[in-house]
Amino acid sequence: MSDAIDWLASNIMGPPFIVLCLGAGLYFTVRTFFVQVVNIPDMIRQIVKGQKSDSGVSSFQSLMISLAGRVGTGNIAGVATAIAFGGPGAVFWMWVMAFLGAATSFVECALGQVYKEKDQDTGEYRGGPAFYIEKAYKHTKARDFSLFYAILFAVVTVIAMSFFLPGVQANGITESANQAWDLPLWIPTLIIVSLLLLIIVGGVKRIALFASYVVPFMATIYIVVAIVVMFMNYDQIVDVFSSIFGSAFGTDAVYGAIWGLAVQWGVKRGLYSNEAGQGTGPHAAAAAEVSHPAKQGFVQAFAVYIDTLFVCSATAFLILSTGMYRVYQNGVEEPSEILQRGSGGIADDVAAGPGFAQAGIDSMFSSIPGAGPSFVALSLFFFAFTTIVAYYYMAETNLTYVMRWVPNHTVRRALVWVLRVLIVVAVAIGGLSTEPGQAWALGDIGVGAMAWLNILAILVLQVPALKVLGDFRAQKKSGLDPQFDPRTLGIRNAELWELRADGYNVKKVDGPGTPEKV
Repeated sequence: MSDAIDWLASNIMGPPFIVLCLGAGLYFTVRTFFVQVVNIPDMIRQIVKGQKSDSGVSSFQSLMISLAGRVGTGNIAGVATAIAFGGPGAVFWMWVMAFLGAATSFVECALGQVYKEKDQDTGEYRGGPAFYIEKAYKHTKARDFSLFYAILFAVVTVIAMSFFLPGVQANGITESANQAWDLPLWIPTLIIVSLLLLIIVGGVKRIALFASYVVPFMATIYIVVAIVVMFMNYDQIVDVFSSIFGSAFGTDAVYGAIWGLAVQWGVKRGLYSNEAGQGTGPHAAAAAEVSHPAKQGFVQAFAVYIDTLFVCSATAFLILSTGMYRVYQNGVEEPSEILQRGSGGIADDVAAGPGFAQAGIDSMFSSIPGAGPSFVALSLFFFAFTTIVAYYYMAETNLTYVMRWVPNHTVRRALVWVLRVLIVVAVAIGGLSTEPGQAWALGDIGVGAMAWLNILAILVLQVPALKVLGDFRAQKKSGLDPQFDPRTLGIRNAELWELRADGYNVKKVDGPGTPEKV
């Protein structure tokens, strides 16, 4: 079973996958006329000025839900493993993935907003790839295939988000806690499970509230500490950039042999961290209350920058500037395969993962015993735990999509509780596992399967998103606060937006039902 999991993970996220991610990002960058650069002012403006309603969260809260899913184990352990198996150059390809992925994220998240719906049980906005895959072609002869494809994505997402991916995050928490405080794995696992149940039973509003408080705090503190370490090692900054760029293009004599691994690991771990194109961002985007879908597309594109250019880069600089890393020859963590050691003299018993960052901070604050392991363990707890919460939200959203064909309310609520039990079991298994490699392999399968299905879908469904962007830019140029009416753009099956354009107060309906005319 272990060999089968490794084989499936390596093939799902093999060279064709790398080409798909980079190619789609480059294509959408050109087609949107560099939306990830041109519309940066709109991104910031929407984060600050966005509003919420009874049905939808604010743009800021939606951003926090999204970042809760993006900022996780991948920002610490993922960066460390990318450096270990792809060399410092993997960091450059993570940056490339973030820049190109921001355009991909805009497209998928704008689509998520266009085709959002209201939950039949709670009245909250729901949306995501399953929704826009079905609805974009609902009026055409391809409706049967699009419905099948949408259900396939929803089922894959429920499985990935409730079982494959939570184990990676839980394992990162328990592993770092064990290294920092020598805690038995069951203690942090029990804490995670208890807090998770407390939060997820409160629904999307409680998840959004929790994320809006925790995510900014944890990310800011982590970045500040990394910057402090970088300033303390200011004489290493030039060398850090030199090693990143030299390794990225194979011009460095030592890393030339693993140039291909730098690209592969940079893209793999970049996607695992920022999730651009994976199809997770549209779920959070659809939950927001906005006057135009493009606005939330901008917000989610900016989320990719925050995740990779800020948080992941902080980890990379922390590890590389302190020299607390090793690079392996063939992507296998074996002593005989070590290609290069960092200058920090990291111990051989420190596995590629959170331990690299822990050792880096520890080396700079040696006067405070255990500072590095403790700080990284706490950071990783908040990063990974909020990610698990976001995973649950996305799993529930896709289960809700599938349950539209389940007429009985009691049965639907029972299925939601089954989902909650499943994710708790997955967290417990991952948290108690002593083989993190298997957790990462399962995570790669989940991420890869979702990304393949979603990127192929948005390459086909891109036209509505491009129309949305053009409409926003045209209205903005005319000095208007952009408002959206899908019918003027020839976009069909966006019923909620049609009601809003006709003057119905869709955002103040308490639960499902027909909105009242304003």
